[in-house]
Amino acid sequence: MRALLIVNPHATATTERRRDLLSRALAGSMKLHIAHTEHRGHATELAAAALTDGTRLVVVHGGDGTVNEVVNGLLSRGVTAKGPLLAVVPGGSTNVFARAVGIDPDPTAATEQILEGLARGRTRVVSLGLADDRYFTFNAGLGLDAEVVKAVEEHRAGGRSISNSLHIRRAISTFFATDRAHPRLTVTADGAVIDHVHVALVSNVDPWTYAGRRPVRTNPGLPADRGLGLLAMRSLHTATVLRVLWQLVMRGGGPASKHLVRVDDAVEIAVRADAPVALQVDGDYLGDRTSVTFTSVPRALRVVV
Repeated sequence: MRALLIVNPHATATTERRRDLLSRALAGSMKLHIAHTEHRGHATELAAAALTDGTRLVVVHGGDGTVNEVVNGLLSRGVTAKGPLLAVVPGGSTNVFARAVGIDPDPTAATEQILEGLARGRTRVVSLGLADDRYFTFNAGLGLDAEVVKAVEEHRAGGRSISNSLHIRRAISTFFATDRAHPRLTVTADGAVIDHVHVALVSNVDPWTYAGRRPVRTNPGLPADRGLGLLAMRSLHTATVLRVLWQLVMRGGGPASKHLVRVDDAVEIAVRADAPVALQVDGDYLGDRTSVTFTSVPRALRVVV
């Protein structure tokens, strides 16, 4: 089998030793080519090229952003049953998609799991989300959460390091800098209109992120092979936000409030803004938008598990 290993050498949990162990383990079972990402979007380019050179398996070792890029490269010609298999060896700090499809969080154990899965023909077909023309594996959002992602990326662009404490500081400062009196979003989920929305969170899996080891669950029970989940927040009053955060992190998810609207298993979610707002997809800031349409793409990808 011809395989491509795409490695992000700058991902949080990757080390030279782990990369060497991974490449040696894979090379013993397949004809392996190794490529290291060198710039943003490079993983997409590498995965797209694999569609035409006979590659049957693409293994990605990196964080969620690298996985997202690889997925978009693999689907750059659309959804097809004939494309390469995807395998994920966690290399980031959170690794949401890998967890969602049942991959061991330890890179060494994940490598063994993938080799066993290949030997046994063990794969899983998963659905994805599509934000206009960008696929996402676990989550997208407009509003406050995307503004936080934007602020963190601006910090990173200055060559400074990223930490959990930085995310918390940026979340607090962004929250208090946000216009919390005037909701800017109107959301339409499978034809049902939800107005006066401050934040729209669209998820493709459950949970879609973690606070340390605690799962954050906006749409509990949403599997990776169903439609999209939506959580729309219609209030950013401090008490409301703190209560929702407590429910998400400490109570195990499924937040309940008169200021929240939850939709499970949606096919299409359209969001319109009265002024440009930040959009994030799988934790990457994609710019400010006045409209985005999210679509569920069923049976989009085969993943080795």
